[in-house]
Amino acid sequence: MSSIWIAFVIALLASLILTVPLRRFALRAGIVDQPNARKVHVKPVPLLGGVAIYAAFVLAVVATLHDNTRAEILAILAGATLLAITGLLDDSGKLHHQIKLFLSMPLAACILLASGIHAQVFTDFLPGKTGTLLDVVLTLFWVVGVTAAFSILDHLDGLCAGIAAVAAAFFTIAAFLNGQILVCTLAAATLGASLGFLRWNFSPAKIFMGDGGAMLLGFLMATLGLKLRPVGAHFPADWLLPTLILIVPVFDTTLITISRLRRGLLPFTSPGKDHTAHRLSNLGFGHKGAVLALYGLGCVGGALALLVTYLPSLASYVLAGVLALGGAAAVIALERSPYERQDKAPAAPLASLNPTRSH
Repeated sequence: MSSIWIAFVIALLASLILTVPLRRFALRAGIVDQPNARKVHVKPVPLLGGVAIYAAFVLAVVATLHDNTRAEILAILAGATLLAITGLLDDSGKLHHQIKLFLSMPLAACILLASGIHAQVFTDFLPGKTGTLLDVVLTLFWVVGVTAAFSILDHLDGLCAGIAAVAAAFFTIAAFLNGQILVCTLAAATLGASLGFLRWNFSPAKIFMGDGGAMLLGFLMATLGLKLRPVGAHFPADWLLPTLILIVPVFDTTLITISRLRRGLLPFTSPGKDHTAHRLSNLGFGHKGAVLALYGLGCVGGALALLVTYLPSLASYVLAGVLALGGAAAVIALERSPYERQDKAPAAPLASLNPTRSH
């Protein structure tokens, strides 16, 4: 129990404090995100916030490291380091954006698989090689999907860090209720690192986390989802739990994927102001109101996630169906709402640079 609080406090203070000098360094070194037509900020904003989040998480985890879980923790840190570095290179314009999606994210997932961290969905129904292979594929899809979802969620002040904090809080509660101290500690460290940074990132943002921070948080969320195993949970509650906790990035990614494919655009390589938050802002919420509304949605999803493990199997299926129908209706409604439409862009050459915070 003490390790949970220690991880949270260390991560919170480290992120809160380290962000200040990193912001000053970014300004002096010219590591800033320049405004353009596809972004909502109008002045250059320093990057490198992701470095503070990464350092805070690592410090918290190392301080509470347990010998019996060393292999898994080292794998998580290795994947987190890979994505933080990849994102940092992407932020500085030294890396093509497709490398992170098709190389770095799958490689981070493979690191988790090598340490024994993987999904356990199909093996419950298909024992043997077939079930194992399908769970490996699901693990790759989950890690890449959630990491990518967070990498494109960082488009309004305080959105990505706040959603990560909300999700981490519910992961912490769920893990604690199920007696998973390691998962609870990792979630608490992620919560502290996100909240500490959010102090400087909430509207009006004084610093951005950059792709390094967004990918890092996405990877940690995906890992927590794989590690969280509700005691005695039945299908589909076991997979509904992490999905509901991550309801905001899951919904937002679904919305833009459907919307952009309908317009002949590639979802993850066609940046624009067509995300859920952008549409809510155009409906009258404003930027800050849209962010707070999505915080609220994250809390609703987290509360349902805690509830679903106590429901009988049939009720879980009913809930899943209701949520699917509600999500489809929300996608249709938001598709009809006003947003800034981007033109179909030609494929970028490998040497081109992708702008940050314009997903």
